[in-house]
Amino acid sequence: MRFTPRATWLALMLSLPATALLTACGSGGDGGGDTQVRLLNATRSYPSLDLTVNDKTINSKVAYATVGEYGAVNIDATATKVLTSDVGTSIAATTPSLTAGSNYTYITYGFAGAVRTTLLQEAETVPDANKAKLLVLNLAPDAGAMDVYLTTAADCALATETALTSNLQGGAGSGYIQVNSGTFRVCVTGYNKRAQDLRLNIPAVTLDSATVNTLILTSTDGGVLVNGITLVQKGAVKNYASTQARVRTVNALSNSATVSATVNGQQMFDGAISPLISDYVTVESGASTLSVQVNGNSVSYTPPTFTAGTDTTLLVYGDPAAPKLSVLNDDNRLPTVSGDVKIRLINAMPISGAGLNVGFGAVASNVASGATSVPATTSSSSSTQVDVTAPIAGSPIYTNTAFPLPANTVWTFIAVPTVMSTTNTTGYTALPKRERP
Repeated sequence: MRFTPRATWLALMLSLPATALLTACGSGGDGGGDTQVRLLNATRSYPSLDLTVNDKTINSKVAYATVGEYGAVNIDATATKVLTSDVGTSIAATTPSLTAGSNYTYITYGFAGAVRTTLLQEAETVPDANKAKLLVLNLAPDAGAMDVYLTTAADCALATETALTSNLQGGAGSGYIQVNSGTFRVCVTGYNKRAQDLRLNIPAVTLDSATVNTLILTSTDGGVLVNGITLVQKGAVKNYASTQARVRTVNALSNSATVSATVNGQQMFDGAISPLISDYVTVESGASTLSVQVNGNSVSYTPPTFTAGTDTTLLVYGDPAAPKLSVLNDDNRLPTVSGDVKIRLINAMPISGAGLNVGFGAVASNVASGATSVPATTSSSSSTQVDVTAPIAGSPIYTNTAFPLPANTVWTFIAVPTVMSTTNTTGYTALPKRERP
């Protein structure tokens, strides 16, 4: 399967196997001859990859966000594998239909256990002088549908700009769009959400006169923000990794305490009464500034450092007279297997040993106070029993006998106190939070 110059957009269904490619109309093998193929490694899980066709090495040790040199391939023998450079383990295999006398870039993307590939045919007609063509590929299925803007503005406020391409689904391509050549800011947002859901901000991308270009969007570790890679047809690539992170606050203090919180000047809570979960805000990665007030009194915490492309929960919990802070990494990527549900438990109670059962099976157990379980996967269901347990309780602190868990969703359950008591089940419950999509 492949993109061709005539591609408009075609969605990659999450149910397709990892070796599936995007496809559009286009000619296949023509009965003999050679064509040129190279590998672009857009797979963050592997520091370097090799490309073989019919067991012949075309590229070796292609680092992340780089592309190999073209190698000749006979179109009648196209059994293609992408291998890890260190061990030589195959992570993707396919037998594409190729056209003689053309050029192709074979793109790998995704993460270990969920590697996908697509084949880009580089045969688009070059535009006239002072013009450029741009194809956008959404190879970030975890991130969902996105809008992409080209602008000459100083930021991504996007007050009046029109999207270059809108509602670009995971696995889809925009088709080649002709624009003026020049240097532009690229702003990628969630579909129809403009500046309030910024996924990627590239300050300067240059589209040279009379060139054909591709902007490749790939998933970050957190699953919502995206990275960018640009590719010039038959030319070089440039890496535009995300420089942002997403962060939220959970107020899980006892006795209905209030929390106000800002990070890097952005407000998450303003006098929020426990228990409550804030929305994520997007901040620059790296060292942060953090301001927290509990019941109107300032509390001093070591400001966290945020890694680009990640999601983070700041958990404020415990006794309001001595509130604690836990910085938790959030894995909000979609389940690796289509149809499954990803689920985890955060224990915001002052006691350790919390557990989470789904359909009477344990998906998290013995979770320490102020900690999170490793995300687990379970089968989807329109109605199943969910129980959150605590070691001090003879019965679950939270039970729902008909909880819906739709396919391809991500959930967090947060065990929280409801009142000051720490000695009986009436003092605790759980907040279910659907993270994705």
